[in-house]
Amino acid sequence: MDVRSRNHVTVSGRPGGPVVMLAHGFGCDQNMWRLIVPALERDFTVVLFDHVGAGNSDLSAWSRERYSTLHGYVDDLLELCRELALGPVTFVGHSVSAMMGVLAAAKEPGAFTGLVLLAPSPCFIDDPDTGYRGGFSAEDIDELLESLDANYLGWSGAMAPVIMGNPERPELGEELTSSFCRTDPEIARVFARVTFLSDNRADLAGVTVPTLVAQCSRDAIAPPEVGAFVHARIPGSQLVTLNATGHCPQLAAPDETAAAIAAFAGGTP
Repeated sequence: MDVRSRNHVTVSGRPGGPVVMLAHGFGCDQNMWRLIVPALERDFTVVLFDHVGAGNSDLSAWSRERYSTLHGYVDDLLELCRELALGPVTFVGHSVSAMMGVLAAAKEPGAFTGLVLLAPSPCFIDDPDTGYRGGFSAEDIDELLESLDANYLGWSGAMAPVIMGNPERPELGEELTSSFCRTDPEIARVFARVTFLSDNRADLAGVTVPTLVAQCSRDAIAPPEVGAFVHARIPGSQLVTLNATGHCPQLAAPDETAAAIAAFAGGTP
């Protein structure tokens, strides 16, 4: 199967410019980046794609076996990098895709000039034994997944505004709800478990490429302590706290988000 079709790849921006690859999170697709793409296109070749099972990807390529862990997605990312043959990329991973970037860069560091981990979380579940705060208890996550299993559309309507934050801008939560509701419920249930049950804390130390950890000032899904943890565990990483609030700064604060990415990736701040 052609990789470009499988992942609905689109390439735009400055031909021959540094390459920025944008990877969306759970329940989303490449459309979530639309507000920052125009700013990045001035300086960069911009690569957008949909994870298999999301957006306009080839749904026939999805299988529970392949995509029940992050590694299926990681293999896709590396295959995309090789197939596009645009040279090393700055990979921008939002939310769960940040950990895909961590695993991919540890596996094939030569494919990446750098990583931007946007609102990352290596583990959403608190670990009292080590003092790690992920933002949720194990019971919270169990309830979240049970609710998703029982009524995915209802769960989407309740959770999307919480994830988005910015209650004074309800249109943002409505957009995320609509994005969730476009996702096949079976695929969403599997991807939700990959997202909320993965623990990649031990993988952070394996990152050897330049890394920017970009967290939001208030985020109900990935609190500031999580960003600080990721920064502390990735050698030589940079940490920036955006003024943006919520878990989706590319929608809530696109100019600030694009500027942080561009400054790190070598474009015009």
